[in-house]
Amino acid sequence: MAIATISPTTGKTLRTFEALSAQELESKLQRAADTFRTYRETSFADRARWMRRAADILEVEADRFGHLMTEEMGKPLEAAKAESRKSATACRYYVTRAEKLLRDVPIDVDGDTAFVRYQPLGPVLAIMPWNFPFWQVVRFAAPALMAGNVGLLKHASNVPQCALALEEVFRNAGFPEGAFQSLFIDTSDVNRVIDDARVKAVTLTGSEGAGRSVGAAAGRAIKKVVLELGGSDPFIVMPSADLDRAVETAVSARLINNGQSCIAAKRFIIAEPIAQEFERRFVARMKTMVVGDPMDPKTDVGPLATPGILEGLHAQVQASVKAGARLLLGGKPQGGPGNFYPPTVLADPPPQAPAFHDELFGPVATLLRARDLEHAVELANATKFGLGASVWTQDSAEQRRFIDGIEAGMVFVNALVASDARLPFGGVKHSGHGRELADLGLREFVNAKTVRIGGTSGSAPPSKHVGE
Repeated sequence: MAIATISPTTGKTLRTFEALSAQELESKLQRAADTFRTYRETSFADRARWMRRAADILEVEADRFGHLMTEEMGKPLEAAKAESRKSATACRYYVTRAEKLLRDVPIDVDGDTAFVRYQPLGPVLAIMPWNFPFWQVVRFAAPALMAGNVGLLKHASNVPQCALALEEVFRNAGFPEGAFQSLFIDTSDVNRVIDDARVKAVTLTGSEGAGRSVGAAAGRAIKKVVLELGGSDPFIVMPSADLDRAVETAVSARLINNGQSCIAAKRFIIAEPIAQEFERRFVARMKTMVVGDPMDPKTDVGPLATPGILEGLHAQVQASVKAGARLLLGGKPQGGPGNFYPPTVLADPPPQAPAFHDELFGPVATLLRARDLEHAVELANATKFGLGASVWTQDSAEQRRFIDGIEAGMVFVNALVASDARLPFGGVKHSGHGRELADLGLREFVNAKTVRIGGTSGSAPPSKHVGE
C-alpha cells in the first residue's frame, strides 16, 4: 500500500512515506502502553490546559492546516480552513465538560454507599478516513484524551501529512510523548494492532466493508468498538416547507465536501404536489455550481479524493441510468487531469438502481417522489443505511411522524444534518453502532465501574477520580 500525498487536482505524487517496520510499530505500541500508565493519573486541570492549547493551535494555524487538507484530499480551501477551526470547538467542548461528565455517579441502594466510577481503558486505536482528515480525528481524540486514554491513529493512506500535523498539534500543545501517535501501517497490519493486548478499544469511521472487517477483528479480540459507517441519507420535503430555503439547503447538503460526506443528503424525497417545482429549482441551482481547482475561492466543487472513487461513482451513475433513472444533469467525468466529476442529478430510479438505495459518494443527487407522508417514510427507510435524515415541513404532526418513523441515528427538522460537538453522532442499521461526540461519545471509551460498599450509610468516600 502506498502512503503518499497524491494531488486529486493534478494527479501528481507530491510526497511519499515509508510504512513502519515491525520493530517501529512495536516501539509505538509499547510507548502508548507506558504513557497510559502515567497519563491516566494526570489531573483534569492538566489535560484541560493541554487541550485548550491544542484548540488554540488549530485556530491560529487554520490557514496552514487548510492548505494541507486541500492539497491531500481536494476539498475547497475555505471549507478546509473552517474544518480546522471547527476541530478547535470539539477540543474546547471537552475542556469544559469532561470533568463534570466523568464524575462519580451516586446510586441509592438500601442505605449502602454505591456509585459508578468512570475510568479510562487505555490505548485506543482510531482508524480514520480522508474526507474530514482533521475533524474526524479530533472528535475521537478530544474526548479520549480528556478521559485519560491515549490515542493511536491509523489515518487514511492518502492523507499522511494531515496525520503528522495532528500528531504535531497534540505534541506542541503539551500532551506527554506517546499520548497521541500516528501509525503509518498497511491495512493488512490493522488486525495485528487490534489483536495486540496493549490496545484496549477501537473506533472506525469508514465504509461498510471496513466496518465489517474491523468489527469482526474487534469481536474476536473481545474489545470495545465504535463503528461510524456510510449513509444514504434522505432529505424529505413536504408541501408546507419553505421551498426556497429547502432547495438552497438541499444543494449545500448534497455538495458539501465535494459530495464526499457520510451525512451528505443523497436521496431527495419530495412530496408529489411540489415535486416538479422542486426538481426545476434544484437542477437550475446545481447548474450554477463551479467545478474547479479547490484552491480557487470561486470553486464550489473540487475533485474527488482518488481516481478509484471517481470510477466507482460513475459506474453507479451509469448502472442507475441503465436501470431506468432519468439523467437530468451531469453524469460524465470532466476529463483531463484530476478527479473531477460534475454536479449530477438523477430522478425516479427504480428500486434495483444503485441510486435508489446505495451510498453515492460524490456530487450526485437522486430525486424521488412521495405520494404522501407514509410513502415518504417508507422511501426514507428503503435502504440498509440509517445515519441521518433531514425533514422539511412546518406541520407539527408530520414532524413527529418523521422523528418517530425514520430509521436513523439523527433526524434534523428544517435544518441541514451536521456534526456538532454538543450532539451525539452515529447511526443504526448498516451505518454502524456506538456514538461519537457529546456525553455519549466521551463515555464510549471508559470503564463504567460499579462500586458498592456494604454496611455503610451516608455519602460515598472521597473520590479517587483523577482531577478531584
